[in-house]
Amino acid sequence: MGQAEQSGGEHRLERIGLTIAATLVSINIWTGAPLLAVWVGSRVASSNGPSMGAIVIVIVVLGVLVFGLAALLTRLNAAYDRLTGRETVRRTTAWLRPMSGEREHPARRAGRMTPVERSAVLSVVLAVLAFEIWFFFFARYSIPGA
Repeated sequence: MGQAEQSGGEHRLERIGLTIAATLVSINIWTGAPLLAVWVGSRVASSNGPSMGAIVIVIVVLGVLVFGLAALLTRLNAAYDRLTGRETVRRTTAWLRPMSGEREHPARRAGRMTPVERSAVLSVVLAVLAFEIWFFFFARYSIPGA
């Protein structure tokens, strides 16, 4: 089977698979990683309540998991870009660019968001909305002295 024959259905399935995988990774950054970190912390905590050691374990595990999932998301996006032939432009932060009036690369301005990037953005928006809904409508809290 040649590359031209393969590009139709097989590349479409690969793109869909990468998009689904990126969506699952994006969702797990907000749900799975914190739940797993709290579970690990609960295994370390004593029956008397949370200790400083358990809290540190939760923070460290959460940091490692989020870093790992973000790295995986970056790799999935790169794989999607390679699969679709999207040109990858090296991005330079504003403070590292020369002050000589150098223009941005045209490919950078013309680039559209990939489905992988859209799923990451959508997961962030949904996580923030879910937190706001929970905080303002369902959380039972009291402000001391109010």
